[in-house]
Amino acid sequence: MSEATLRGAAVGRRIGIGLMYGLWKPRVLGAWRVPARGPVILAVNHSHNIDGPMLMGTAPRPVHFLIKKEAFVGPLDPFLRGIGQLKVDRTTADRAAITSALGVLENGGVLGIFPEGTRGEGNFASLRAGLAYFAVRSGAPIVPVAVLGSTERSGRLIRGLPPLRSRVDVVFGEAFEAGDRSGRRTRKVLDEATVRIQERLTAHLENAKRLTGR
Repeated sequence: MSEATLRGAAVGRRIGIGLMYGLWKPRVLGAWRVPARGPVILAVNHSHNIDGPMLMGTAPRPVHFLIKKEAFVGPLDPFLRGIGQLKVDRTTADRAAITSALGVLENGGVLGIFPEGTRGEGNFASLRAGLAYFAVRSGAPIVPVAVLGSTERSGRLIRGLPPLRSRVDVVFGEAFEAGDRSGRRTRKVLDEATVRIQERLTAHLENAKRLTGR
């Protein structure tokens, strides 16, 4: 991972702070649970289009997100690359994206992942194996993150966005290790890690909803 990519993610964080706090009212809980240094994976539920930018603007460290290649169109392509975001082809095993993501972790950075793969109910009901692979391969801890915005339709200008100036809760959970500490990366180990991750993420989301009253 280049210095330019690192600097870009820091710039992206500043842009995220300005946009998210300007357009919505983020309430951040538990940000201290994100390790201050070293590699970490932020596993985020995905029910709004702003979930990625919201986390970029509220996380205590710059975040490099794996983002679907379809978002890298026109002027967004150089912009997203410039702020340290990583393009991934979700239809195949994208080796370039995998290498870039592992590079972020190897250099002690923060990797952001939507474990569900795409925007949906945001309830972690269907996890892809990618998160388990990155966690087991890198040994980086996972911090679950719940982004909870209003589901009301009134006040929305764009479908998939919370109403402008509404409160959006961002709740960080306890960091945990997904692997079994054996160092093995067999299919069995990855499958067991995926189950472990799903249990922890689902429990965090339920706790976050109780905490925020969502």
